[in-house]
Amino acid sequence: MAAKEFAERWTGRGDEKQESQRFWIDLLHTVLGAKNAENCIEFEKPVKLTHTSFIDAYIAETKVLIEQKGADIDLHKAYKQSDGAVLSPYQQAKRYMGEMKASEKPRWIVVCNFTEFLIYDLEAPNGEPQQIFLKDLHKEYYRLQFLVDQKNENIHREEELSVAAGKLVNKLYDALYKEFIPPADAVKSEGNPLGLSESQLRSLNILCVRTVFCLYAEDAGLFTKRTDFEDYIKSFVVENVRKGLIELFKALDTPTESRDKYDTKLAPFPYVNGGLFKDEDIEIPNFTQEIVDVIVNDCAPFNWSEISPTIFGAVFESTLNPETRRKGGMHYTSIQNIHKVIDPLFMDDLNVEFGQITRINAAKSRNDKLLAFQEKLGHLTFLDPACGSGNFLTESYLSLRRLENEAIKLRYGGQNLMGVFENPVKVNISQFYGIEINDFAVTVAKTALWIAESQMIAETEAIISQNIEFLPLKTGANIVEGNALRLDWATLAEEEGTGFFFADKLNVYKIDGHHGEIEIRSPAAETPDGPPEGKHFKELNVIAKEVEEKELPQKQPVPVVYDYIIGNPPFVGARWMDMKSEEKRQKQDVLITFGKDWNGVGDLDYVCCWFKKASEFIRGTNTHCAFVASNSITQGGAVANLWKPLFEQSGIHIDFAWRTFRWSNETADKKNMAAVHCVIVGFSAVANNKEKTIHLNDSEKITTTNINGYLLAAPNICIEKRLHPISDVPQICLGGQAIDDGNLTLSEDEKEQLIKKEPQVEKFIRPYMMGKDFINRKPRYCLWLIGVSSNIMRKCPEIVQRVENVKEFRLASDRASTLRAAQTPALFAAPFEAQSDYIAIPKVSSENRQYIPMDYLSKNVIPGDKLFVMQDASLYHFGILTSNVHMAWMRAVCGRLKSDYSYSNTIVYNNFPWCTPTEAQKRKIEATAQAILDARVHHPDDSLADLYDETFMPADLRAAHRENDKAVMAAYGFELNMTESECVAELFKMYEKLTKR
Repeated sequence: MAAKEFAERWTGRGDEKQESQRFWIDLLHTVLGAKNAENCIEFEKPVKLTHTSFIDAYIAETKVLIEQKGADIDLHKAYKQSDGAVLSPYQQAKRYMGEMKASEKPRWIVVCNFTEFLIYDLEAPNGEPQQIFLKDLHKEYYRLQFLVDQKNENIHREEELSVAAGKLVNKLYDALYKEFIPPADAVKSEGNPLGLSESQLRSLNILCVRTVFCLYAEDAGLFTKRTDFEDYIKSFVVENVRKGLIELFKALDTPTESRDKYDTKLAPFPYVNGGLFKDEDIEIPNFTQEIVDVIVNDCAPFNWSEISPTIFGAVFESTLNPETRRKGGMHYTSIQNIHKVIDPLFMDDLNVEFGQITRINAAKSRNDKLLAFQEKLGHLTFLDPACGSGNFLTESYLSLRRLENEAIKLRYGGQNLMGVFENPVKVNISQFYGIEINDFAVTVAKTALWIAESQMIAETEAIISQNIEFLPLKTGANIVEGNALRLDWATLAEEEGTGFFFADKLNVYKIDGHHGEIEIRSPAAETPDGPPEGKHFKELNVIAKEVEEKELPQKQPVPVVYDYIIGNPPFVGARWMDMKSEEKRQKQDVLITFGKDWNGVGDLDYVCCWFKKASEFIRGTNTHCAFVASNSITQGGAVANLWKPLFEQSGIHIDFAWRTFRWSNETADKKNMAAVHCVIVGFSAVANNKEKTIHLNDSEKITTTNINGYLLAAPNICIEKRLHPISDVPQICLGGQAIDDGNLTLSEDEKEQLIKKEPQVEKFIRPYMMGKDFINRKPRYCLWLIGVSSNIMRKCPEIVQRVENVKEFRLASDRASTLRAAQTPALFAAPFEAQSDYIAIPKVSSENRQYIPMDYLSKNVIPGDKLFVMQDASLYHFGILTSNVHMAWMRAVCGRLKSDYSYSNTIVYNNFPWCTPTEAQKRKIEATAQAILDARVHHPDDSLADLYDETFMPADLRAAHRENDKAVMAAYGFELNMTESECVAELFKMYEKLTKR
């Protein structure tokens, strides 16, 4: 309603100078609910160009730059500025951005003319802007939520508290670490300066976990009073704290009835159960006053009950991991990113279902549905087969429990429960399974889930005004230590306490250690007394033992069928898996998972193993999966190597996806925030006709009937490596490869010095370019000694020395091709010399460029192996290659180097479907291609990097490219208003026709 009234209020208005500020304050306050809207937005923010200019509006909290125009301005057109530049409103905003401090750089640019909003997401610099019209605001106002709500305030507070808690753990860790006595054969390292043994580091970690759990337990009301743990520590002289802790840990793992009833000091501490305090041989050092002060004065005053277990688990793990400590920074996966996985996978549907139940008017019918809904939630099972510190499982549990608490609140209508107490909670952490290869991460994951369970029980208690006993722990998270790629995911239940079958002559029983029940699983007659239902698990173990003593069938693992498989498996590139012992094990994992006969197995990233194993596991089930992965698995050759066989052999299909975005592993040190370029892929083997969803960014998505391996709304076409072009066009190839350790290649200074020493060498020097040299126009040279006699070379001592260096360098290699090249050390290892002038295409180019810079080079320039070469190339070829059509194809199918485009001949160029223009269309493309080259001439001091910087691209060059784009699209028969996604879909159709000939 507020959005509709706002639109009505502002329709027909639009004076840029007089009404801009009122317009934005009104929007932020009445539509988006911002408190003190006038204080959260800054108007007329000064920025220094060649003169002082002013940004119309800037929202610092959410990093939004706003360029406001009057109602008569077309946001899609360029206008002449006061300094003579011709810029569109977006280009004008980008120019301002270039002069802003790094800390103020916007994440979003919004241009507006009162009737239309264009929203540019700068994390998708080549994506199309979102468009919202004022008249549609009542339907689409949620797409502007990023203006004021980059992070939910509660989540933000939880993050801050959890990181602060991590710093306290770090301080505790350091204080304890110093008191361990290292072994005699200590091996010191940067992350372990004392050289403590693995067992000592494990003991230190367990000691920190136990201490933090005690701090949490007293704050959460699990102990008798708020200060029980710190009072207990303070009751000892420093020398006796160690002994006191050992006794406390033993007591926490002992049922109250089995303790010494005369030891009143331990009376406030309940039996915990769950294994956290189990009696194991851990090393506890002597305590010092510093350690006691850290616990009592630093840690105890902090309110541990308010931390987010989702975040804290990861922060905790990284704090106590020597490797992450060495790198510096406590990293965690943000809750928002986790929800990008779990919301479209299951939470969105569950929220819709709950919403439908809430609209039932009849109380009894609604309550019956709510109870059935709770039962459904309580029977869902989840697996994270690379769970780390358990953040995906923990956030999934919290999300289900919050939803269940809403159902409980609605069922009981805010009334207190009367009579015999019945625990209304159906969801428990035993529904959550995880596999983790690191033993300490397993402990952290279990602890995080226990903390989450405690917090949610407290919320339920507040709803029903009844206490629910949390300790001793009655449920357990099924987190197992092991290599997920070498475990049977269905039988993780073989671990003690997760359930197993046993049989007698009449019945097959299922023992479920978490619910303390026995369930008859066969129709055979019951024993006279019936099944021993409801017995405590310890009694069930006795029953099972008796069964075994009767020599009846041995216990068998209970297969688990999961409803959802989720996670963020490790990212390791195919080329990095043979560098260290750990990575060699990973390479073996890939071979075991895929088999040596799998096509392209050597090019598969480690994360692909989880997709392969999950696809096989879910075949014939209703299980749905979603994994985060490096974006490389949906690009280049990986699509043919991974997705094609998965689609064809495993019968899976992609249900939803997030296109490439920066997956930030948040850190307490924002300057060193880790970010990788990721995708999210949700998939299943369930045949259905439901629409599939592709998320383009946080607020924009598209629906389609199919999502292919490139995460495009297109058929399952896979672009495979091809040795020759599918169209009648010239071949392209890479330039030469030096492998010279810098002896045959020269900088400008090295060339001048060499000529000064030996002038006769000048005739052997040629211009030389690699990709960066080409883009940056940085002069570089090489010694080109093809055809030069040995007699002449030996007369030049500098050449002799350089050639000898090359030979020595190549002989040190263990690659056969490089060793062969050592026989001709005066030449490039793979020499290449063009026979005509050529178009040069850099192999790698920044993702921030709309166009890959290309240019003609003289045949005198020796291209390196980071440049592709097209000889005998016409202006028509240049026009097509530098067009938005070819760029759209490239972005869809190319590989990536980090996030940069990695152009290729075998995938990108050879598979690109060229158009069949009329003569008039061809002449037009030639003319527009020449106009691009001519525009560059007007900027002789600018490199290609300068010219193709999206912020500073000259207006005449941009205009020339636009005309070329129009000419190429006309030749393809494409509409000018076609989106890039629509363009790629049409190109895929052309590709399919060409390859079926």
